[in-house]
Amino acid sequence: MHQGNRTTISGFFLLGLTVGSEQQLFIFTVFVCMYLVTMAGNSLIILAIISDTHLHSPMYFFLANLSFTDICFTTTTVPKLLADIQTQNPNISFEGCLTQMYFFMFLVDLDNFLLAAMAYDRYIAICHPLHYVARLSPKRCVLLVVIPWVISNLVSVLHLSLLSRLPFCERRVVPHFFCDLEAILRLACSDTKINNLLILVVGGAVIFIPFSFILVSYALIGATVLAVPSVKGKWKTFSTCGSHLSAVALFYGSIVGVYFLPASSYSAERDKVTAIMYTVVTPMMNPFIYSLRNTDIKRALRRLLSKINFF
Repeated sequence: MHQGNRTTISGFFLLGLTVGSEQQLFIFTVFVCMYLVTMAGNSLIILAIISDTHLHSPMYFFLANLSFTDICFTTTTVPKLLADIQTQNPNISFEGCLTQMYFFMFLVDLDNFLLAAMAYDRYIAICHPLHYVARLSPKRCVLLVVIPWVISNLVSVLHLSLLSRLPFCERRVVPHFFCDLEAILRLACSDTKINNLLILVVGGAVIFIPFSFILVSYALIGATVLAVPSVKGKWKTFSTCGSHLSAVALFYGSIVGVYFLPASSYSAERDKVTAIMYTVVTPMMNPFIYSLRNTDIKRALRRLLSKINFF
């Protein structure tokens, strides 16, 4: 890579979403609405789970953590995007960029681990129902959340510690609406092979291992469901997994579209669209996915909303 024109960079210019000036108000309004729906939906899920003692179980404990993670995840990127559209000043300092990348990587990895923990919950509930209470005791549930927090934090710090040592060229335009690690690495004026190897090995492992765990869990669940004699029993048993499977498909489908396609097929516009899917659309859809098909959640939400209306 060309080594000239190195500089101590003070910040980056986020190219943002490529839209005309006449479309900016529409885009701004759409993202404001999506952000508010995400905040309201996930907050209601958390409050409903906390306020209803019938939902004090491992499955809903993981769901509350997923909702909290989705709130933080969306807040990492969308408010900055809205501010950039409104002020027409899409600059971000180098420190601000590192901070955004840290929380982005930390939360996307945490989302990934939580989906795996929820798959484990469904596996124990369906394949080993008699051992459900013992295998998913409160202590173990806390560990299944705390350990991903630690791992996700270490992975994010590792990526940023290597990135912060790189020299950057004068070209500082990021073809994205947030500081994405791969987009920032393309602006470096030195060899980034170690960084790219870290993304491939560590980043790939953080995504691949939980995803493989989810696949194995559902393979075992499928085998158990097939052993149920009646069709009605099979449907009733497997229906408890429908919401989680929908969330998994939405999350991993977007991730694969961004990070696991060949480099030769790279497209900045495609990356923006798929990034919007998992940073904005997926966190917004999760409350609907988990509430529309779940009678316990719907009942708890009705009670919660009735209490709010009373006050």
